[in-house]
Amino acid sequence: MNRIFKSLKESKSACWVALALLVVPMFASYFFDDMFSSLSHLFRNPELLELGWDYEDYGFYAGGYSFLCVCGGLIACGILLDMFGVRIVGSVFVGMMAAGAATVTFAVSSGMPPRISLTVAYIGCMLFGLGSEIAGVAVTRSIAKWFKGKNVALAMGLQLSIARLGTAAALVLSPVLVAQKAEGQMYMLSETSRPAFLGLALLMAGAVLWAVFVAMDARFDRQTGLSDRTVTAEEDRFRFSDIWKVLTNPRFLMIALLCVFFYCCVIRFKKFGTSILIPLFDMELETATWMLSMIPFFTIVFTPLFGALVDKVGKATVWMITGSVMVLASHIIITFAPQGVAIYGYAAIALLGIGYSLVPSAMWPSVPKIVPEKNLGTAFSLIYWIQNMGMMIIPIFIGKIFKNGITESGNKAQEISAAIHAEYIFVLLGAVAVTVAVMLFLSSRKHPQLRLDEPSRS
Repeated sequence: MNRIFKSLKESKSACWVALALLVVPMFASYFFDDMFSSLSHLFRNPELLELGWDYEDYGFYAGGYSFLCVCGGLIACGILLDMFGVRIVGSVFVGMMAAGAATVTFAVSSGMPPRISLTVAYIGCMLFGLGSEIAGVAVTRSIAKWFKGKNVALAMGLQLSIARLGTAAALVLSPVLVAQKAEGQMYMLSETSRPAFLGLALLMAGAVLWAVFVAMDARFDRQTGLSDRTVTAEEDRFRFSDIWKVLTNPRFLMIALLCVFFYCCVIRFKKFGTSILIPLFDMELETATWMLSMIPFFTIVFTPLFGALVDKVGKATVWMITGSVMVLASHIIITFAPQGVAIYGYAAIALLGIGYSLVPSAMWPSVPKIVPEKNLGTAFSLIYWIQNMGMMIIPIFIGKIFKNGITESGNKAQEISAAIHAEYIFVLLGAVAVTVAVMLFLSSRKHPQLRLDEPSRS
């Protein structure tokens, strides 16, 4: 490690050490964000939760992640990234991510009345969400810098893969930390808050490793004469008019729209995954949890492979269409497959996991091809801003569907009906994602000079 720090400019392994430091905060972020995903069924009976939340409360809390992002926080902070650099701004928002998680953990463990705990948790989730998104932009920009001219798609794929391992860990560990009880037994705060405490500890460790990366990145810039700020010359300085240039770029808008519709099909599905899979496929919680965890486990395997594939052969827009079609097919299977036949559920989740690996592997490395480097922080932030509009709205609708559709606890027919109606939303989102991916493919054919479908390396 000392040898790497002394001569980062010549070290061939330095970029991989930097990647290793960057992935831990994202792993922790994904874990904390999904800590309740495999426990969503508990909110069916708020009278058995000392926390006192129901489905609608849970949907409201989950939407809090995106509130500050949608209110302009992402755009403003993306501009700050371009103006003041990754190290300063990234550090602020890694700290905000940890502070928000600490607020949520306090809210779900302190014994406050349900309305107050929900309000405090929502505030914490807002801080955590904005911090997490800007930290993600900082990590993505850092990878683009350290792997410029190298295996950037592979590096981004590895980062996504390891981050999603955090989701897998949350899906698998949360039901272990909050063990299932017999019918009618109460779940105490000391039990339901365990995933939050574990997630908070992981975020603290991630913050420490981010600090190590900051020191490494500063030394790298001193050795190479570079800067973590994109402003290097008068003609390259950030201007607010650049926001309009980014937003009026048709390819950028297509990628941003694909991002929001595609990610809602997967990420917001996971939030209510057990509540959908258990009634539709007539399975136990443990089986549904492992089925749901297939999504991140598939991405762990396939995202780096698909990233290397995009680097080598290109065809990014083709892979985006293919992955979007897989996700749409997955939700169609979940919605219309014979109920109670688990094999259809496994097939659908496998398709979802592969599609979830394929689209980001092709989509994220395409952004630097259509946006000037000096505006990358703003561009990624704008994408996340548009994405978070859907991320905020969709869980609120899904939560209302489950709360209003299940009026009688333990009514199997009502649970199945609510799950199917929730799936209709995901099918619609998937259809729009496929349409946008096709539009991007056609636009790429009309503008070959952008080289969207060319490989990143020979």
